[in-house]
Amino acid sequence: MAFEGLSSRLQGITRKLKGKARITESDLKEILREVKLALLEADVNYKIVKEFISEVEKKALGQDVLKSLTPGQQVVKIVRDELVELLGGEESKIAFTPNPPTVIMLVGLQGSGKTTTCGKLANLLRKQGKKPLLVACDVYRPAAIKQLQVVGASLNIPVFANENSKDVVHIAKQAMNVAISKLNDVVILDTAGRLHIDEELMRELQNVKQNVKPHEILLVVDSMTGQDAVNVGQAFNEKLGIDGVILTKLDGDTRGGAALSVKKVTGRPIKFAATGEKLSDIEVFHPDRMAERILGMGDVLSIIEKAEEAFDEEQAIELEKQLKKQEFDLDDYLAQLRQIKKMGSFSSILKMLPGANKLGDVKVDDKEFVRIEAIICSMTKKERRNPKILNGSRRQRIANGSGTSVQEINKFMKSFEMTQKMMKQMKNKKGGMKNALKNLNMNDLKNLKM
Repeated sequence: MAFEGLSSRLQGITRKLKGKARITESDLKEILREVKLALLEADVNYKIVKEFISEVEKKALGQDVLKSLTPGQQVVKIVRDELVELLGGEESKIAFTPNPPTVIMLVGLQGSGKTTTCGKLANLLRKQGKKPLLVACDVYRPAAIKQLQVVGASLNIPVFANENSKDVVHIAKQAMNVAISKLNDVVILDTAGRLHIDEELMRELQNVKQNVKPHEILLVVDSMTGQDAVNVGQAFNEKLGIDGVILTKLDGDTRGGAALSVKKVTGRPIKFAATGEKLSDIEVFHPDRMAERILGMGDVLSIIEKAEEAFDEEQAIELEKQLKKQEFDLDDYLAQLRQIKKMGSFSSILKMLPGANKLGDVKVDDKEFVRIEAIICSMTKKERRNPKILNGSRRQRIANGSGTSVQEINKFMKSFEMTQKMMKQMKNKKGGMKNALKNLNMNDLKNLKM
């Protein structure tokens, strides 16, 4: 996962800071040296690291400590605020035109994930009430058009392509006419890339920009390329003038230096981040949430947003009624498990919880979901409603039916009992899901063996 090394290093530093009632100038210099090393190891641009450290030091030495905070907490707050600023300050949204369609042109090098990102972005915008049209403007790469058509078909989003033309401007203009006639309010252009930046590529993109006048030009950057991603961002911005950045493969880059450098170098905001292989694995980039995630403060708001998107409202109301009656059986457990799967991998959700770093080396195997589903589905309706009747022979039958062992059934039932206990705790907490998530006991999670 992105920022893994940086996150663990910075969280170690903040833990030391929080315990300090007094910080001397020499203490601060030592702490900043550690922060500097952590950022450099994360592949952040050296000049940016230097500026970052200088800014933190200036604010830490020159700022009065807030009455409600210890000096250590104040330094943590300054580091957090500077990280937010480095990542862009605030969320940057797409500027939709009042006279549709809004044209979004995706540019970038070959292999950065542009075509898949086109589908992901279209899927995300559709969830926001838009009606997107994907346009195949990559007329050079073999099977590029077919790839976009496959992505569009899997999402049930229309794709415009003209396989008889090599004129990208002509294709884009045709697509505009189709969008207007079909009432598509967003047009996403999947343009060609190269293995490196060259004059021919830039001329073509400049030609499209001049003739089609896209409202947004978004640079798709592979975050795994590290500092090279920053150089690419700088070159595209100088020659084309981009409006924002989409970071791809953020789940595969443990360092995250590109994300921490690209905004500062290009002066353009990161607008979206692709965090996985599924076509739903893209999210709006929130600098404040990402900074807090890096520092181990959690990202409860993102979990809640994912939950609101994935959970069926009627099922949620029904579950609430059952919780009030103190009834939470294995049918409910299975229904919630299937809803959680829609939110993404359990390990990625776990990392968003405040204090999740305290879980240490707890590993979550998402394949376990499949085994649990098989176990529950091998039970009778009576057993799912009243697990207390599960004696030895019943457990053996369930193990045979689910392809597991009796030991695994016993382990799962212990986990289910703990889940029942946690659900009761969430029911009794005031302030709904948000407060319940904030107050989850990390020791309980550590003991929860799936």
